[in-house]
Amino acid sequence: MTRGPVLIDLEGTEAARPDSAPAVQDDIDAPQGVAMQQVAALAARRPSRLARWFWSVAVALVGFVVSLAAWDYVTGLLARSPILGGIATALIGLLILVLLIIGLRELAAFGRLRKLDSIQHQAKDALVSHDLKQARRVIGDLEALYGNREDTAWGRAELKSRQSEVLDADGLLGLAETTLLTPLDARAQREVEAAARQVATVTAIVPLALADLFTALTANLRMIRRIAEIYGGRSGTLGSWRLTRSVLTHLVATGAVAVGDDLIGSVAGGGVLSKVSRRFGEGVINGALTARVGVAAIEVCRPLPFHASKKPSVSGLVGRAMSGLFGRS
Repeated sequence: MTRGPVLIDLEGTEAARPDSAPAVQDDIDAPQGVAMQQVAALAARRPSRLARWFWSVAVALVGFVVSLAAWDYVTGLLARSPILGGIATALIGLLILVLLIIGLRELAAFGRLRKLDSIQHQAKDALVSHDLKQARRVIGDLEALYGNREDTAWGRAELKSRQSEVLDADGLLGLAETTLLTPLDARAQREVEAAARQVATVTAIVPLALADLFTALTANLRMIRRIAEIYGGRSGTLGSWRLTRSVLTHLVATGAVAVGDDLIGSVAGGGVLSKVSRRFGEGVINGALTARVGVAAIEVCRPLPFHASKKPSVSGLVGRAMSGLFGRS
């Protein structure tokens, strides 16, 4: 006995309506650049006042104890053996001299960073007010800043020969950008691409826990220090950390360490790669966020704001960094 199809009529049920169906949620496992988010949070976090007091008192106490112990040791050694005591005294004096030199270098590094910041603010004011005299003062500061650098010799000569022809502030600062800063911009962008490539590679390939976080932190610190050196603000250890904190604090405050319009292409690429390997997708996003930090560092360290030249885009930097990763020119 064969049975045909049976029609079941369910009374009281409504027809399916696509407009009332629940929204399809995005993939919650999509790459988000966790390592770079953590690096930005760590570097931008300001310690509490109580923590600053604790570390200040702790450092002062340790310094006092070490100094007292060294004094007692040297005086006791002098009483026992004048020759050995003299050697110890000379070594301690040499150590103090080295520490003083390091301190002076750190102060000089802070001075160079302040000089870059001062020139940038003067240039912004000159552009806003169209003040030719102030623009000429900015040009003089730039020539003094780069006066001893061989890699800017052609740009300084070109600027000196043509600046008398320009009679407005915008044109004069634009001429300085195209002659002096364009080669430096290219070098800074190569540093950003190298850092983004390194962070993306380690995140994608190395499966060790915290390896991507450590790599992102060290690569970004090195990138920001080298960008500062390219633009003339050679920074010491404390200067590099302060500069890094200022860059990342600005990014966190403005919500820039997140997915934005200039990261759409990178995020799309990371989402596609995450279908094959989550770590590859995460690597692309971490590399893109590193490039964004690099662009912010360029804006902070560059003595002139972007006016005649176009600010580098994060997507373009990431594209060149990833093409270099896969061996394409």
